[in-house]
Amino acid sequence: GDYEIKVTKAYSTVETSDEPPAAVADAPKESEGSPAAEEKTLSWRSLVLTGYGGYDKIKLQVKTQSKPQLKAGEVLLRVKACGLNFAELLGRQGLYDQLPNPPVTMGMEGAGVIEAVGEDVKDRKVGDRVIALSRSGMWQEVVVVSADRVFPMPEEMSFEEGAALLINYLTAYLMLFEMANVKPGKSVLIHMAAGGVGIAATQLCQTVQDVTVFGTASASKHETISQGGVTHPIDYRTKDYVEEIRKISPNGVDIVLDPLGGSDTQKGFNLLKPMGMLIVFGAANCVTGQKKNLLAMAKTWYNQLSLSTLKLMQANKAVSGFHLGNITDEQLITRTMDKLVELYRQGKIKPHIDSSYHFEEVAEAMRRMHERLNIGKVILLPEPKKEEEKPKSNAEPGENVEQKEATEEVKAEKD
Repeated sequence: GDYEIKVTKAYSTVETSDEPPAAVADAPKESEGSPAAEEKTLSWRSLVLTGYGGYDKIKLQVKTQSKPQLKAGEVLLRVKACGLNFAELLGRQGLYDQLPNPPVTMGMEGAGVIEAVGEDVKDRKVGDRVIALSRSGMWQEVVVVSADRVFPMPEEMSFEEGAALLINYLTAYLMLFEMANVKPGKSVLIHMAAGGVGIAATQLCQTVQDVTVFGTASASKHETISQGGVTHPIDYRTKDYVEEIRKISPNGVDIVLDPLGGSDTQKGFNLLKPMGMLIVFGAANCVTGQKKNLLAMAKTWYNQLSLSTLKLMQANKAVSGFHLGNITDEQLITRTMDKLVELYRQGKIKPHIDSSYHFEEVAEAMRRMHERLNIGKVILLPEPKKEEEKPKSNAEPGENVEQKEATEEVKAEKD
């Protein structure tokens, strides 16, 4: 623990101990440092994107600075679990426009415990277990977030589940119920049906009577997604999913959720029944190798669906785009989160945790998602990995990606 310390405030020298100090005075003292140092500084682990490129661009750093002064309406959160999303794979390659330029701490969702509240924070208090949403910066042990982006967790929900709920279920819910207005008897095509959004969308479709779900996933995942509510699993690797759907439903489907982009958007549009809706919410086809692939991007771009309004009128079809990061209506987010928490309480939705990795293992976590090995959500845990601890995974023993340690950079960055 010889940390190099750069303190952002005006203290010239700060005493620190090897252990990161607790964030609030009445929290259990983790360090033997002097009370003055305890009050003034905070050390925490953070995953920092240092530049664009491969897995090695994300470094684990220990940051040390004086205790953050909360502005009105802010809370200080001790993060217990974070979610990994496809957006972070894009962000690492420099393909996600919502992520600030490196060096930047990544992460858009996490769950943890409130350690301090700023002025004007009425309905959140120290000790509350909450889920938090942020544009970036959630992949760290301690984070300051706006109180209106912090949502209470049910008692029975684990921190891992909390971190798995937010982005995937918000995305799926808003697309299905606010945009596509899914009704009883309709049919939905869900791509990447074993991924985080795919499982969330499948579970949410179960809350409406008699909705038929077509789900694409590799064959090894079919049993899981069938049990989860996919009516017709389709192996996109060995079969043409368009042909398979037409065999079962010659007229096509009512709703297509498209996270792929490129030529798949055209296929999705063609599969729509009259009065049907296609929602484009990603460009996973852009991500091929570890680093940015200009050819894949150009191909996705070149093959993307191009429509005139006249063509839409002739076809009686709708095309929508969805991006959670561009939604600024806080009330819509809060209202939807309330509904999701209620559905969780009723047992109608439950995040499926694929695996949990400590911050040290972020490269393996990303590789698992990149290679489409995950069924459900991949979680990152801020707490240090104990010696000899294997990642907790619900996968088959043979499926575990070989362990490669990410190098720990124990050096505090200037904020």
